[in-house]
Amino acid sequence: MVLRPPVTPQRVEMSRCQLPAPRSPPGCAQGSGSGTAPSQAHALAPCPAVEPQTAAAQRGGGAAPWPRGDGGARKARGSRQRGCRATPAPATGSSAASLPSPAPRWVPQGGARPSSSTPSAASPTCAAGGSCASAGTTACSVWVAASLPAGQRSAPRSTTSRAHGWAFGTGRDGAVRPCPCCSLPAARRLLSQDSPSGQRRAVLARCPLQGHEVLEVWDGGGRSHGVDLTALGKHGRVYTEGPFACLAWSRLETRLLYVAERSQPRPPKPSLWLVPGAAGPAEEEEGEQFVYREDWGEALSTCSVPVLCVLDIEGSSVSVLEGVPEHVSPGQALWSPDDTGVVFVGWWHEPFRLGLSACSNRRSGIFHLEVASRRCELLSAQPRAACSPRLSPDGRRLLYLEGAVGGPHRQCLQLRMLTWQTRQTVTVLDVVQEPTGAFTGIYATELPPRCWAADSRRALLGTPQRSRTDLLLVDTEAATVTNLTAGSPEGCWELLTIQWDLLVATCSAPHRPPRLVVAELPPLGQELSLHWVTVEDAPTVPGITWKTLMVRPPCGGQSSAPCGTQPFEALLLSPPGPKAPHPLVVCPHGGPHAVFDARWRPSMAALCRLGFAVLLVNYRGSLGFGQASIESLLSRVGEQDVADTQLAVEQALHSEPLDPRRLALLAGSHGAFIALHLLAREPKRYQACALRNPVSNLPALLGTSDIPDWRYVSLGLPYSFERVPGAEDVATMLQRSPIAQAHRVRTPVLLCVGARDRRVSPTQSLELYRVLRARGVPARLLWYPEGGHALAGTETEADVFGNCARWFLQHLRQPRHSP
Repeated sequence: MVLRPPVTPQRVEMSRCQLPAPRSPPGCAQGSGSGTAPSQAHALAPCPAVEPQTAAAQRGGGAAPWPRGDGGARKARGSRQRGCRATPAPATGSSAASLPSPAPRWVPQGGARPSSSTPSAASPTCAAGGSCASAGTTACSVWVAASLPAGQRSAPRSTTSRAHGWAFGTGRDGAVRPCPCCSLPAARRLLSQDSPSGQRRAVLARCPLQGHEVLEVWDGGGRSHGVDLTALGKHGRVYTEGPFACLAWSRLETRLLYVAERSQPRPPKPSLWLVPGAAGPAEEEEGEQFVYREDWGEALSTCSVPVLCVLDIEGSSVSVLEGVPEHVSPGQALWSPDDTGVVFVGWWHEPFRLGLSACSNRRSGIFHLEVASRRCELLSAQPRAACSPRLSPDGRRLLYLEGAVGGPHRQCLQLRMLTWQTRQTVTVLDVVQEPTGAFTGIYATELPPRCWAADSRRALLGTPQRSRTDLLLVDTEAATVTNLTAGSPEGCWELLTIQWDLLVATCSAPHRPPRLVVAELPPLGQELSLHWVTVEDAPTVPGITWKTLMVRPPCGGQSSAPCGTQPFEALLLSPPGPKAPHPLVVCPHGGPHAVFDARWRPSMAALCRLGFAVLLVNYRGSLGFGQASIESLLSRVGEQDVADTQLAVEQALHSEPLDPRRLALLAGSHGAFIALHLLAREPKRYQACALRNPVSNLPALLGTSDIPDWRYVSLGLPYSFERVPGAEDVATMLQRSPIAQAHRVRTPVLLCVGARDRRVSPTQSLELYRVLRARGVPARLLWYPEGGHALAGTETEADVFGNCARWFLQHLRQPRHSP
């Protein structure tokens, strides 16, 4: 089957931020008034820059009026002249570039439905007769594909895929055509969620012109409702990612539930409201403008006080739910089985907030809030850390994850289940201390959004299992686990969704990018007969090979490992070609409670293509090897993790064709902490080192990190909110800090630093850089003004990789003598 781009697509882009709603929601007084402040009628008008339409009104059908946020209604003709411009869509691919494009047409939005000879509105039902229900699609731009016959624009079938940058839908005639609904840049679509029936879709998008957030509802006839949440002003920005974010339909599909920042009074603007008696925005009280407001730390700096919000679709109204306890911050919300209440996760934020990103040990609980009575009850045990509630299809069972408060920031979790009617809770899967079989425990940060099978008995999840991430099927009644992907050549599996027992997943390996696969879940007890079918394949990278090395610490000695200690693992990626022995890049992971699973990592594959072998070390303390392994690192950071990494290096050098005179270190955060210790212990062993946001001075992080508790816990010291470090505490931390041993470092060091890092202050790198330069050690520092702890973003990641690769090529080109 050949997939081709559309024949003659054009896209209409509009430059203004208000437009008429294609079908006015009830209560929207279109074309009314000319008030100075945005009215609700104006707030309900969607944004053309977010979701332009393809629907042309039937001739003779009345055109919708044009409500404007800047006061008054304008006619379509005037709006076309002043606020809209038609621009041909850019060609995609060589085949599209060679096709002639007709003159662009401006398509007005009318109240009438399009005729059978007119392309349907850009919506989950596209002009190709397809559906945009896949998780990877985006909201719709305006496409005019008049060359498509009317028969190809008939009712949709929910079959979509992606290939070569296009989204494709399958029409009634079985032909596969590009789906025009998915051409809007993904950056504009913030959240989307299909309704329980699959007939509607909610889309939260951002207008690129004014930054307004617009929540829209789509169905088979186009966009049915649209609300400008920013103009309404009921709350602040909607949470679109992170642990709080959600977008949930009620079972009757009449309401939408989401989480946003609580509305804050705006500071006064002297130049805008000078007329006596004029109504202006709510202003802060005198002296309140510069009051410090806490946030939730790294990657959550815009999250301070979340609130639960509900959009009544038919009434076109937005309300903020009341009744949430004052001492918790709500998130991960969903509707109760009868739609009368809301289930949510509440994180304790008193006496102050600790960093929440990558920290599953924060005190939290599962709550139920009755919307009408505002009565709120705690469903989970306390004091515990609970998250990720998932309601079964029959509404009788609630599955969630639960762990201990404090201690390691990530750890092995319990799988708990609550029976909704009786409120009885049982432990389905418990914490695994030391794995004795194939199942090593649950280490996932969340359950898949759709994890239940149709029988409301079985559930699926993905979690690290040693140096793999596998898909597990859990029988919640029998409390048994079946690994559905054990032994597969791919080392990382991720469940995207399960609907009507159809599993959709991706799988990858260090030498193979992710491929999309589907499978039908077999009946109870026959799960191992499951057969995966590839929907979209990805070829392996030629020449790259990989293997898992098992490393067993020796009894006693520097590693302080008692006899019988569980082994740890390392992944070795080898480059193509016969030019052995290969130079080796050693990578201990950050965290420290994280894991290098055998997934596709483009940067590691690229290093292999440049001729380097790569060693990814899962030292003791990594996830996936049991809770005892995680806790073994407490009080031993800077010792056990460093010794384990060096032991993995020595074993790889002994058993593989690697060049011991050309070794380099590549790591970030706590992995960089390990790397710096290795440079001080083995000053002549490594010829180059590249670090991202390294931890170098532990006591200095007490007042600068969003997770000060980890500084105590990592050294085996108790932590409490009111604790102030004593002289002995500071001395212990400094003794374990690489900065104390910096005078021994001789290896050239490249530092990549995010200026906005809230977890590891950038001053750590600045201090280290100055110490190295003062001692004559070759050092280079890259400063990313907008970079956070992860140094994420396409441009930043590309620059970091390019500089690290050049650093290694420069310093490993000629072998340096090593005794």
